[in-house]
Amino acid sequence: MHMDSSSDEEEDDHRNLVDHNHRKPPSPHLAAAFHVEDPSSRFSHVNSRFQKKYIVAILAILLVILFFSVADFHSLSSSSSFQFDSITDRMKESELRAINLLRRQQLGLLTAWNTTRQSNVSDPNQLEDLKSTLFKQISLNREIEQILLNPHSMGNSVEPEFDLNATLNGVIYDRCRTVDQNLSERRTIQWNPRDGKFLLAICVSGQMSNHLICLEKHIFFAALLNRILVIPSSKVDYRFDRVVDIDRINKCLGKKVVVSFEDFSNLKKGHMHIDKFLCYFSKPSPCYLDDEWLKKLEGLGLTMNKPEVVWDEDTRNPKNKTVQDVLGKFSYDDDVMAIGDVFYAEVEPEWVMQPGGPIAHQCKTLIEPNRLISLTAQRFIQTFLGKNFVALHFRRHGFLKFCNAKKPSCFFPIPQAAECILRVVERADAPIVYLSTDAAESETGLLQSLVVLNGRPVPLVIRPARNSAEKWDALLYRHGLDGDTQVEAMLDKTICAMSSVFIGAPGSTFTEDILRLRRGWETASICDEYLCQGEEPDIVAENE
Repeated sequence: MHMDSSSDEEEDDHRNLVDHNHRKPPSPHLAAAFHVEDPSSRFSHVNSRFQKKYIVAILAILLVILFFSVADFHSLSSSSSFQFDSITDRMKESELRAINLLRRQQLGLLTAWNTTRQSNVSDPNQLEDLKSTLFKQISLNREIEQILLNPHSMGNSVEPEFDLNATLNGVIYDRCRTVDQNLSERRTIQWNPRDGKFLLAICVSGQMSNHLICLEKHIFFAALLNRILVIPSSKVDYRFDRVVDIDRINKCLGKKVVVSFEDFSNLKKGHMHIDKFLCYFSKPSPCYLDDEWLKKLEGLGLTMNKPEVVWDEDTRNPKNKTVQDVLGKFSYDDDVMAIGDVFYAEVEPEWVMQPGGPIAHQCKTLIEPNRLISLTAQRFIQTFLGKNFVALHFRRHGFLKFCNAKKPSCFFPIPQAAECILRVVERADAPIVYLSTDAAESETGLLQSLVVLNGRPVPLVIRPARNSAEKWDALLYRHGLDGDTQVEAMLDKTICAMSSVFIGAPGSTFTEDILRLRRGWETASICDEYLCQGEEPDIVAENE
């Protein structure tokens, strides 16, 4: 059954998705290029010349191996003809396959040779591609050797006599290794709330992914202002407690830094008044709120003064702000403050978006899926995917118009998308892809038919509907969380965050939240990328 895994994203084109121009795609693989000894000088002029000579030497050795492999093949074939009166069909089949593989290897080596001669191999992308090509040719040579030495084992897996990962003069080459996030070197601030000082978080833009990003930024504001953060009430917002582990935030800091709206209400004994209601954004409307939202807040028993605009700031063109800017405009001694939606706020973006976030704490990341969702994700992976899999967030519903309004467009035709997916799958050497998508079956069916590697289809696994015969989702069912679209969306995020390699949808907050988790959990890979990153769609429809 098809699952709408991106259901937490709003269909409105400019409100539910982060503008790709403001959220530059992380390219960890660009920063983790092939190195020999000193990473800090790997792209220096001297090292570049060394790398060229080194790779040319490797190619020369492989060409020699290719020559003798062909010679050995002819020798073996001749000897077999001399010793045996007839050659079995099995032998003929293995010889034909060996010839075909040798031709493929020759083509691959010549391509790598031309690349080395004509390109600047000190470029990190080209180095990674060249290393991948060399690794494949070494693997292919071992396969040819096994076929020629033992044709009857054709098609069976044979363990090599040496570790291919330790080739290339002993340099360990891991094509899709995880990125070292240097969490111990994070820039952090302490969150020490003052007694009786609260900050009400207000998030109204988009749907769940947007609200989680908004909540993350409110946490930063609360820490800067030394206030306890009040989580929004489920009567006016999502049920955050079903999706993320709120209590865990307090445990990670070892103190009470967040409270539910219900706890806040009990502390104030029903006399809840917002002393200072400040608007981060003045346009398109103050606090990004309308009269209906203000009435919803009043319906919670809140009384408030009129919201105040602190500066001229537009959600459609937010300006970068510093900590000093925030302290200068939002520092008050009132007991209860509220700040309007800050989803679009750009306050110290590199600091806020660093792995683990900007707050000093004892965990890897503060906002993460609740324990039941994490365990269910692990059980799903153990049941269907295994340790090594690629996860793909394939956003389609409402994405065509949104992407085509951008230059260049981020909406790719299915055949082009399939080619991009295959390149990542081949590089990751993963046997299966987890597909998190809101696409129709007509699109996913076509995509599956085109994702074929070396003549074999790469399975695209979509999370199935509940089946009582399957037990991987029993925890959600027993705790009444099954069937909740926000829980299912967070489950998809969690599975994607645990993948070996992740392919995201450019401009999607759903993808951005997955990347945040991967950075915090240290599961981010140098092969992570946005779908068809660096490419443009081969065709773009005209605007209306």
